[in-house]
Amino acid sequence: MKREEMLQRIKARGEKPWDIVVIGGGATGVGVAVDAAVRGYDVLLLEREDFGKGTSSRSTKLVHGGVRYLEQGNVSLVMEALKERGLLRQNAPHLVHDLPFVVPNYSWWEAPFYGIGMKIYDLLAAKYSFGKSKILSREETMERLPNIETAGLRGGVVYHDGQFDDTRLLTHLAMTAADHGATLLNYAAVTSLTLGEDGFIQGVIVEERESGETISIAAKSVVNATGIFTDEVRRMAEPDVKAMVAPSQGIHLVFERSFLRGETAIMVPHTSDGRVMFAIPWHGHTVVGTTDTPIDGPSYEPKPFEQEIEFVLETAGLYLSRKPTRADILSIYVGIRPLVKATETSEKGGQTKTSALSRDHTIHIDGSGLLTIVGGKWTTYRHMAEDCVNHATTLGTLPDVPCGTRDLHIHGYLPDAEATLGEMAVYGSDAAAIEALAVASPELAEKLHTSLPYRKAEVVWAVREEMARTLDDVLARRTRALLLNARAAIEVAEDVAKLMARELGRDGAWIAAQVTEFRAMAAQYLPT
Repeated sequence: MKREEMLQRIKARGEKPWDIVVIGGGATGVGVAVDAAVRGYDVLLLEREDFGKGTSSRSTKLVHGGVRYLEQGNVSLVMEALKERGLLRQNAPHLVHDLPFVVPNYSWWEAPFYGIGMKIYDLLAAKYSFGKSKILSREETMERLPNIETAGLRGGVVYHDGQFDDTRLLTHLAMTAADHGATLLNYAAVTSLTLGEDGFIQGVIVEERESGETISIAAKSVVNATGIFTDEVRRMAEPDVKAMVAPSQGIHLVFERSFLRGETAIMVPHTSDGRVMFAIPWHGHTVVGTTDTPIDGPSYEPKPFEQEIEFVLETAGLYLSRKPTRADILSIYVGIRPLVKATETSEKGGQTKTSALSRDHTIHIDGSGLLTIVGGKWTTYRHMAEDCVNHATTLGTLPDVPCGTRDLHIHGYLPDAEATLGEMAVYGSDAAAIEALAVASPELAEKLHTSLPYRKAEVVWAVREEMARTLDDVLARRTRALLLNARAAIEVAEDVAKLMARELGRDGAWIAAQVTEFRAMAAQYLPT
């Protein structure tokens, strides 16, 4: 997947309309591109920043049915998510794996209450089950969670869900779309929509941000899959359109693995603010989150609020025998959920708690014919894409072709990758090519930093094959260095920039600018 080739394809197409143009390179947009490409449509995806720059790289790293939605009575959403969870593990076994969770019990009623709830969860998963839940004794709970707070502990309930690396999956989905003929371009900003005399959308105007060139693109159908920026794109066609999105911010704190030894996660079903709290082992570290804080508007680099940091630290301290402090934080990452506004909120102007808003996806068609898909969650991206493309084909009067992604192997597909490849498992079948780079050049076999699990060969691979263009692309998304250890990422920034410059043909001024920009951005991943 090479950016120069993608850009050349767009220019060579000229005025010939694309079947579907997708605006937005997150989970939803890339999922739509995969679905459309597999059906055989000419599809173009345009992303203003890098793939996954927004919400899709900042999740809790879970492929899950949603235990809390079951409690809310949203059984249909849970069943759909559990099915999609199973299909994801089937189609991307190198990226999705089972993770046992324990709900620790400190009151007499919790074991039977949560035990019954998890049995219903098992029942809804049916043939897509990741494992059976069971009630644990105090001793069994302590064995699974050596770091659990033991004062007052009665036992626990264990259940199973899935875990993944969100932007590694996103990158492989983009490569899957490209493998099936899709054209995808990052750093390509849609600046306006072109409308015919009838007011119906005919295409988009794009600024190729590296050169500043403006390109006019014709399309039979245009999909707005921009997540938290949904309303911004809708206003390109209808400036006075009512907002659909109620953005909500969630933060995660990352600590050393020693805070959560073992291979089991903790799930706290009810915190003081009503949200679920997770403590999860991930890439040799411990991730704790999340919060749910309504915010005024979207941002590519949202900042954590002090009260959010204190809330996560305080809540984690109730359940971990070693109480985490601000000094223990290796990184803080923040994501914004593109929740669909409740009807009563938009009509009456009242406040609705964002944790209560639906995680279902919504498809909306504006008067211009712009098709918007928003909401949903990572786990259900495939089903969302299927629904969206079905609508887009009707709008664009395209030939009716059935969805082909249910059993589609995602790029990198490799069963048992985790057992055979260790830290390189997330690359799946691409791991061999990255290893060949390291073998061919001893320099590329070196680690980026003693506190990070990544090698220089992965930087070269990201630039050559995964369209990485900036330090942020490599250190935040192609690798997860910034999320795992912000200080280490800042320390290696200059070395990585020099390695990238060699691949991209950039000069010393580019290196200096990249390092300065990245270090300023990365500083907000650390507590003040």
